[in-house]
Amino acid sequence: MSFYGELLARTKTERDGFQSIPLIRAVMGGGGGVTRGMYLDFLTQAYHHVKHTFPLLASAAARTTDVSYQKALLAYMNEERGHDAWILDDIRAIGGDAEAVRDGRPGAACELMVAYSYYAIEHVSPFAMLGSVHVLEGVSVALAHGAANAIQATLGVRQEEGFSYLRSHGTLDIQHVAFFRELVDGFAEEEIREIVVHSSKMFYKLYGDIFRELGSRHGVTAYAA
Repeated sequence: MSFYGELLARTKTERDGFQSIPLIRAVMGGGGGVTRGMYLDFLTQAYHHVKHTFPLLASAAARTTDVSYQKALLAYMNEERGHDAWILDDIRAIGGDAEAVRDGRPGAACELMVAYSYYAIEHVSPFAMLGSVHVLEGVSVALAHGAANAIQATLGVRQEEGFSYLRSHGTLDIQHVAFFRELVDGFAEEEIREIVVHSSKMFYKLYGDIFRELGSRHGVTAYAA
């Protein structure tokens, strides 16, 4: 089994736990009950963690001594630059206050995930960044297009403006997951593999907490099929 296959197998429990979150199930079950305020809240949290992607990648690149890994991080940085601006554009497009979001603070769950990201890269290993990449981008591939369609239909919004972040990430992250798979399959060191597995488990929990918190704020605490 490749390491990527092993990673999927060893994080199945955490991935299943993420997919069972009531808000995730509600959106992917057709999006019923999704409000404009809920979607704006999601975009707000996304902005406040996506704006850290570039500096987190830079931090990992500066700390690693693995040249091939560093090159991969630098290439990834070029693709991730400016994605936070896309989210602000989406917020404006559906009538939100992008400037207030930009100048505001995220929810506690988002803040904790970002804080852990910096801690793990600086104090555990620069390879911990790969746990974030695996979870956030893997989730995007699985959910982004379906979520965009469901939310757009529920809100009765016909124009595409307001959904660029979800739709673009659904497409881009398919390429990124393939790139990620090739990268991690090249790691033979057991220590690095264990760091990637552990950090992936942590990010399933931390990223999931953002959606649990969102659901709690908007009254989605159980899923009715």
